[in-house]
Amino acid sequence: MRAGGPVQERPEVRIDRSDVGRRVSVRRVCGFVGDRPVFRDAIGVLTSWDDHGLTIAPRAGEPVTFAERLLVAGKVVPLFPARRAPLPDATPVELQRTAARGWPAVEQEALGDWTLRASAGFTRRANSVQALGDPGRPLPEALTAVRAWYAARGLPAWIEVVTPGSPDGLRAELDRLGAAYAPTLVRTAPLAALARTGSGHDKVRLSRTADASWLSLYRRVTDDPALEEAARRVLHGGPSVWFATVPGAPGQPPLAIGRCVIDGPWACFGAIEVQPYARRAGMATAVMAVLAARAAEEGATGAYLQVEADNAGAIALYDGLGFTTSHTYHYARLPQG
Repeated sequence: MRAGGPVQERPEVRIDRSDVGRRVSVRRVCGFVGDRPVFRDAIGVLTSWDDHGLTIAPRAGEPVTFAERLLVAGKVVPLFPARRAPLPDATPVELQRTAARGWPAVEQEALGDWTLRASAGFTRRANSVQALGDPGRPLPEALTAVRAWYAARGLPAWIEVVTPGSPDGLRAELDRLGAAYAPTLVRTAPLAALARTGSGHDKVRLSRTADASWLSLYRRVTDDPALEEAARRVLHGGPSVWFATVPGAPGQPPLAIGRCVIDGPWACFGAIEVQPYARRAGMATAVMAVLAARAAEEGATGAYLQVEADNAGAIALYDGLGFTTSHTYHYARLPQG
């Protein structure tokens, strides 16, 4: 055998294009020694299957791509069996910096140790200054520079205030200027338990990109082209990003979506959305479990997320999944000046 017959004529091939986005095990022909084929196996997420061939994303290393005619065996396999491990050690400052890498702003500029971030107004996190450390100048001057930087971009001036982490006296200076505050909780959980949660995992599909269907359920996307482009860049930024989808009926939008970015021992979860008519069916839990299993496969052991302090529904969901509050930070909005 040098090329293999059609897939339907190969009984050991138990996957097809509808399995794109699932974890699979495949065997393929990778060469010949004389007339004898040499086989190679791969386990990972089937990220694509089209007329150009199949692509598998293994737990580490580069994706594996090969022609369909070289596929000799394949099957869907269970989620990665995540092993129990304690939460990674991390201070609030370290978690905030990790979160910034997983949601990278389109434009960034240093102000001393601070980082000015702008993304056409797409989310406060990507359009605020991360005020960790010393800005390299007195706080009143630093905040004047912050206000001018954002005004030049037609954006309000938001400051991410973390205690401990932000400079002593920053909160008092912001109070003096009349800043308004919005608290956000950072919640953490062991990853292994999350990966074993719930059911319906077989309905979830993973992808490296957020396609139009995924974006159709993402509530932060608008019809503004500049905002949509910024959203795409931020969403796809980060060390190792995965998008999860629970497909709807043919021709219909997805029932649920989610995003996870893996950065060393940490996996950040976000954009967990479920259609209103499909809620309370465990889909958000299934999405997070499949993303958690993939993160564990890449070596992560801790999960974290950021949730607005007044989002009672999301907080209740995360409570049930074992998340506890690591720390609270605030977005402070400077008044126009």
